[in-house]
Amino acid sequence: MLTLSGAKFAAASAVGGRHFRFYWPLLAALALALSGCMSATTQVAGADPADPSAKVAPVGYRSTIAPYTSLRPAAPAPWRDRNDAVAPRPKQDR
Repeated sequence: MLTLSGAKFAAASAVGGRHFRFYWPLLAALALALSGCMSATTQVAGADPADPSAKVAPVGYRSTIAPYTSLRPAAPAPWRDRNDAVAPRPKQDR
């Protein structure tokens, strides 16, 4: 149904194209006239950012590398002893 009405509109605009072009200036003038009915300003935010008495969230400092501890220089040790220190313990037979 929409395709049929679209075809009728296309045929009407091709035959009477003068009427189709006539509506554009009328629609533009109507849009311009209605744009004067819009409110001049709208409130976007609650508080003005330039107001020095505006409430703001407290500012705090947390170091991003606070839990870091240096592991250098490491005392030399045999690699087998270090590997055994971090390896999981073998399971005992039940």
